[in-house]
Amino acid sequence: MSRPIHSAPLRRGTAAACAALLFVALAPGTATGADPTPAPPPSPSATTPSATTPSATGDTGLAGLDPRITEIMRGPDYRNAQWGLLQTDPESGRVVHSLFPEQFFIPGSTAKLISVSGPWHTLGADHRFVTPLYAVGARDGATLTGDLDLVAQGDLTMGGRTRPDGTVAYTDLDHTYANDFPGATLTPENPLAGIDQLARQVRDSGITRVDGDVIVDSRLFVPDPELVPTPTPLIINDNLIDLMTTPGDRPGAEARLDWRPKVAPYEVTSAVKTVAAGKPTAVTVTATDGGTRIRLTGTIAADSAPLLRTSPIGDPAAFGRVALIEALERAGVHVTADPSGPNPVGRLPRDYAGRPRVAAYTSPPYAQYAKLILKVSHNLGANLGMCLLAVTTKSDQCPAGFPVLADFLDEAGVDREQAQLMDGRGGNPADRATPQVLVQMLAYWQRTPDARLFREALPILGVDGLLAENCRSCPARGKVFAKTGAAVGGDALNDRLAVGAITIAGYLDKGGGRFDTFYAGVNGASTPGADPTEVLAITNDLAMIAAYLQESS
Repeated sequence: MSRPIHSAPLRRGTAAACAALLFVALAPGTATGADPTPAPPPSPSATTPSATTPSATGDTGLAGLDPRITEIMRGPDYRNAQWGLLQTDPESGRVVHSLFPEQFFIPGSTAKLISVSGPWHTLGADHRFVTPLYAVGARDGATLTGDLDLVAQGDLTMGGRTRPDGTVAYTDLDHTYANDFPGATLTPENPLAGIDQLARQVRDSGITRVDGDVIVDSRLFVPDPELVPTPTPLIINDNLIDLMTTPGDRPGAEARLDWRPKVAPYEVTSAVKTVAAGKPTAVTVTATDGGTRIRLTGTIAADSAPLLRTSPIGDPAAFGRVALIEALERAGVHVTADPSGPNPVGRLPRDYAGRPRVAAYTSPPYAQYAKLILKVSHNLGANLGMCLLAVTTKSDQCPAGFPVLADFLDEAGVDREQAQLMDGRGGNPADRATPQVLVQMLAYWQRTPDARLFREALPILGVDGLLAENCRSCPARGKVFAKTGAAVGGDALNDRLAVGAITIAGYLDKGGGRFDTFYAGVNGASTPGADPTEVLAITNDLAMIAAYLQESS
């Protein structure tokens, strides 16, 4: 069945279109979504505390807040919205600011503060995934009569982002968001680097011929379709084909296309035409035959930057099998099996006891993967964490990871009843979290040896990740470490965008080694119209609230 991938930056008809929204400063150093003239103070109500009267839950309301923050909160985009705010000094336990700290809010990707913390604690910051390749059969000199079995271990990147120094590469707007936002870019690393390394190790072991097959063993866990995107035991290039379109030399010319990773039987064709500068760029991606036939159509303006789109890999295990066979051939190891054939899982042994391991790929430490997930809001990696937690209990069912996460939260002193999670990414409609539970999670890390490592894994205001373009010239630049989140859908009734939530939570560097924990979020905002840049103005408001909290004494 044809699966078109739309190229609109933000689709009005898609509820919760993004659980992590790019925080872009449309006017760096200013709160672009704030009403330029302060609105009259709101009347006290159940949803908007007055500036002087604490709420029933002990909120401080708007009292003592930087007036720039209250100006933002009273802006026209928030007329029917609910704000939440919490800032604490974890050293003393003092509450600096508090506004509905125990009320449920849609978390968006701030939920990743919880879901990433679980695997980080359970596996350990230094945990490395070792993906082995076994020879199953009889060896006669350089010939293996039998199979090479690649046993997937839930490695998020399989070397596809690993830099020479062993760190994991990322860009501020990741390729996994290329179909939703303009400006997504690729890391320069080879997505097949880990597969190529395995193939070279096989050749170094002395095997030059395999009279048999290559099989990907994906029995580590069962992919759970309730987790979207759905993790798989073997992941190559985030289970995506990258498609880069560049304008031709002149209007009317065919656009240029490059794509990766190039693995048979995937075939990519393009009928995208170059149009005059200033004309619309609109590229549609259509995938057929289980995702293996990809076609791009549409237009790209002559003055356009290269445009990145992606198409999903339909069968990651089969894709990995072919990728490994082709890598073996490049390394000088001939495999007699048909590369285009199925992944013959029926040939897998019960276990690998006594089987020689002829190769293995070892990942960077988990802390590097956590940094990737948090910096770019990597949804697949966050959902994968739930499956990895399940594996620690010897279960192959991803939902078994949630009790492990619950036990960790209890141990960490985090009130898990103040959170509701059905996934790891923060994108399920049922997901909820209070400001207090997220601040408790952040405070936990401050008490651990990994405090600095965790803090610096978050986006840094004006520096990197999803906060790279905010507040680049303001005093708080480099002094806010925070995870962002969003849930945005369409409001067809009023021809505008419904902003279910924009949230931000993390640490404020107050100087002298003090890092306050904080949360700021708004539910139920709306934009004046359907222009996606109007949502970016709201995200910038949240980034600026964080900046003003950091700047305030």
